[in-house]
Amino acid sequence: MGGKAMKRILILGAAGRDFHNFNVVFRNNADYQVVAFTATQIPDIAGRRYPCELAGPLYPDGIPIFEEKDLERLVAELHIDAVVFSYSDVSHPNVMHLASRAVAAGVDFWFLGTEHTQVKSSLPVVSICAVRTGCGKSPLSRLVAGQLRKLGWKPVVIRHPMPYGDLAAQAVQRFATIEDLERHQCTIEEREEYEPHLQQGTVVYAGVDYEKILRQAEKEADIILWDGGNNDTPFYASDLEIVVADPHRPGHELGYFPGEVNLRRAQVVVINKVDTAAPKDVETVRKNIQLNNPKATIVEMACRVSVAMPDLIKGSRVLVVEDGPTLTHGEMPYGAGVVAARQCGAAELVDPRPYAVGSIRRTFEHYPHLAGLLPAMGYSPMQRHELEETISRTPCDLVLVATPIDLAHVIKLNKPSLRVSYEVESLTSPGLIERLAEFTHAHQAELAGATK
Repeated sequence: MGGKAMKRILILGAAGRDFHNFNVVFRNNADYQVVAFTATQIPDIAGRRYPCELAGPLYPDGIPIFEEKDLERLVAELHIDAVVFSYSDVSHPNVMHLASRAVAAGVDFWFLGTEHTQVKSSLPVVSICAVRTGCGKSPLSRLVAGQLRKLGWKPVVIRHPMPYGDLAAQAVQRFATIEDLERHQCTIEEREEYEPHLQQGTVVYAGVDYEKILRQAEKEADIILWDGGNNDTPFYASDLEIVVADPHRPGHELGYFPGEVNLRRAQVVVINKVDTAAPKDVETVRKNIQLNNPKATIVEMACRVSVAMPDLIKGSRVLVVEDGPTLTHGEMPYGAGVVAARQCGAAELVDPRPYAVGSIRRTFEHYPHLAGLLPAMGYSPMQRHELEETISRTPCDLVLVATPIDLAHVIKLNKPSLRVSYEVESLTSPGLIERLAEFTHAHQAELAGATK
C-alpha cells in the first residue's frame, strides 16, 4: 500500500496573496498538491499559469489559473479536497458565501494564519496596512519612510504584490528610478504605489517570491517598511504594525476580511481623513478600535488635499480621474479628486459614463456606485488606451488627476489637466512620529545590548 494520499488544493486568489501563500506553505510540501488557482477582482489574470520557474520541482508544468465563478465545477472536475481562501478586501458575508459554496460542493474551506504565512526578517520590520482599500496607506507609508530616515534608519520599502505581467520575470523586482518603471512595464496601478516613493529617494521592491525579495532587500537596508495592499495582512513578521482606518466608511473596520484581522493585531491604529469625515463617524471608528483592540495606540490624522492652481478649477466643468482600486474593490464613491473639485468651486463634475469605451464602460457597469468621476484603470496597454479614449470623448474644461502619478506621462491627454496631491498630517500629540522615535530608541538599545 502507498503512503498517505496528497490533499488536492484549490487556492482562491487575485494574483497576490494566493501566490505568496502557495510559495511559503505549499510549494515544497509533498503532503499537498495545488491543482489550480482561481482569479477575481483584477481583469485578465484568469487563463494564465503560475509558471514552473516559480512553482518549483513538484510542479514541472506550472499551475493553471481559472475564473472563480467556476468554483463548483473545478471542485468536481479536479477532485479537490480543500479550498484555500487567499485574497483581500472581501466583506464577511461574501467570504462566507464562498465558504458555503465550497462546503456545499463537499470540500473543506481553509484560512491560513499569520504564523504559517509570515516570513521572518533579520532586520526590524515596520508594516503599514489598513482595514479597507483606499484608507490612505500610501501617503502614510511615505510619511513613515521619511521619518525613519530622519531617525537615522536606511529604509527599503517592500510593496504588496501586483504581478499582472510575466510572473517569472516579475519574481523579484527592484525600483530605484522612474526609468525602472518603464523597464518593468508597470501598470498604472503599480506606478501609483511605486512612483511617489521613488520621488522621495526610497528604493522599492515588489514581485512574486517574497522570501527572495526580502533577502535581497536586506542587503541594502537596515530596516524594512512593508507597504501593504488592499487590506491584506503583512507578508513579513512585523516589529511594529501600523493599521489605517477610514471614518468615511465607519463600521467597515469590523466588516471586511482580513481588515478586521489587521485591526485586532495593530499596535498603532491611524484614524485617517478626520478633517473631512463627520465627527460621529470618527467616534464610531474609535469605539470599535477600543472595543476590539484596547491595547492599540489610536492616532488621528488629516489627509490634506491640495492643487497647485486652484483658480483653474473654479467655475470649470471638471472630469475627475481618481485612484482606481479605491473606487472599485475599495467601494469608495469618491476620492481626493472630488474633494479637491468641491473645495475649489468646480461648476460641474462631468459624468464620463456616457462616453466610456471598452473595459472602462464595463467597469462602470460592474460598479454602479460610481458616478461623476473616472477610475484610473490601467491594468493592460489596451485598458490604458480605453482610459485615454474615454477621457478624450468626455466634454470638459479640465481633467483633474487625483492618482499619485503623472498620468500625462502614461497616456495622452487632449485637454488641460491639473494634478491633485494629498499628504497626511498628524493631529494627535504624542502621535505616530513619537511612536516611531520610541521604536527607534528601543531597537538602538537592544542592538547596543547585543554588541556588549
